[in-house]
Amino acid sequence: MIKKCFSLYKKYEEVVNYLIVGGLTTLVNLVSKWLLLFTILDAENPIQLQIAILISWVCAVSFAYVTNRIYVFKSKNKNIFKEIVQFFASRIVTLVIEMGIMWFFVTLLRLNTKTWVMIFTIMAQILIMILNYVFSKIFVFKKGK
Repeated sequence: MIKKCFSLYKKYEEVVNYLIVGGLTTLVNLVSKWLLLFTILDAENPIQLQIAILISWVCAVSFAYVTNRIYVFKSKNKNIFKEIVQFFASRIVTLVIEMGIMWFFVTLLRLNTKTWVMIFTIMAQILIMILNYVFSKIFVFKKGK
């Protein structure tokens, strides 16, 4: 049984590691957002909501870059600055998607209770995790460099 599990892990190592790192990145995003929105910022204030999203995004993307580089894609790219720029640039697309989702549901539709904010955040994170993997695989951590 252990050999079978290890064999499956080796076969799908990148995806499994990405899911683990993605889960941890989502946790960083959610915890930092929660700490901001339910301590010093107000989810009912549209500007403060977007500020919380932006700050939690920076925390999560910084964590994601390091862990994706080391554990998921095992990048050996010596031009780390270029790789970081590409990584952050690819994440801007998903940031805009998250901000748009939150603006639509929380601000426009006024579903701005703590519960709804967390529900829409989790829904957005699932979509973002998928898109981030695709962007990282295609644009940032390309094999054969």
